[in-house]
Amino acid sequence: MKAAVFTMKLEPDLRAAFMAEAEASHRPASQVVREFMRSFVQQQRAQREHDAFLQRKVEVARASMADGLGRSNEEVEAAFATRRAAHS
Repeated sequence: MKAAVFTMKLEPDLRAAFMAEAEASHRPASQVVREFMRSFVQQQRAQREHDAFLQRKVEVARASMADGLGRSNEEVEAAFATRRAAHS
């Protein structure tokens, strides 16, 4: 795979501090940036997957309620109040 060049503007102080830390870690700055990029991509994908998972759960729950299979908040609260009273 052919490498692509990525150019970006940085504040001089940030660049100097970053370069010093990369050197102190004995890694090329480009390697550190690639690691940051990979981590960012992975985090973004995981967040989107989690959001989609939650959206599917909400859709299933809404469909269940629409079909009359769910319980209202009042019914759930009453059931747990009964459980708490039985265990006290």
